[in-house]
Amino acid sequence: MIKDIIKKSRSYRRFDESHEITRDLLMELVELARFCPSARNQQALKFKLLCTPDKNDLIFPSLSWAGYLPGGGQPSEGERPSAYIIILGDTGISKNFYCDHGIAAQSMLLGAVEKGLGGCILGSVKREELKEKLNIPDRYEILLVIALGKPVEKVVLEDIKEGGDIKYYRDENKVHHVPKRKLDELILN
Repeated sequence: MIKDIIKKSRSYRRFDESHEITRDLLMELVELARFCPSARNQQALKFKLLCTPDKNDLIFPSLSWAGYLPGGGQPSEGERPSAYIIILGDTGISKNFYCDHGIAAQSMLLGAVEKGLGGCILGSVKREELKEKLNIPDRYEILLVIALGKPVEKVVLEDIKEGGDIKYYRDENKVHHVPKRKLDELILN
């Protein structure tokens, strides 16, 4: 059921780094993005696939993880992602990517969950530094980075209590708690 897959699709930040993710699997996820709706059907997104330790080591320092967690929630060595998909906007096709990259990112993460994986969509990226490290031509704009791996953390969704906070947190058992607004708070009529 789609609701179950969506609830399992969390922002995971701790992975079994030894779990290999192949380029073929990353291509399957991009295939899902290929079928997504695209503003004006321009299909201006491009993707850079990385799944080797040397490339992963280049990307990791260019990312910021979890601002609400003490120390920024950076995964420790051994708990880092096994693969990344960088979503790029091709400015030779369009200067505006609307919400295409969000639709593509969510679709790829849902596909990853279906395959027993998890990920995190990262928008806090040192874009120019990463473009230089990976030799990405100027015509491509880094929109998002998706980190992927085999999750090793437990994530629990919970309703925000009256007067509660939206900030996610980890408890003393390292369980990651994600407060969510209640449905009646979201609907205005």
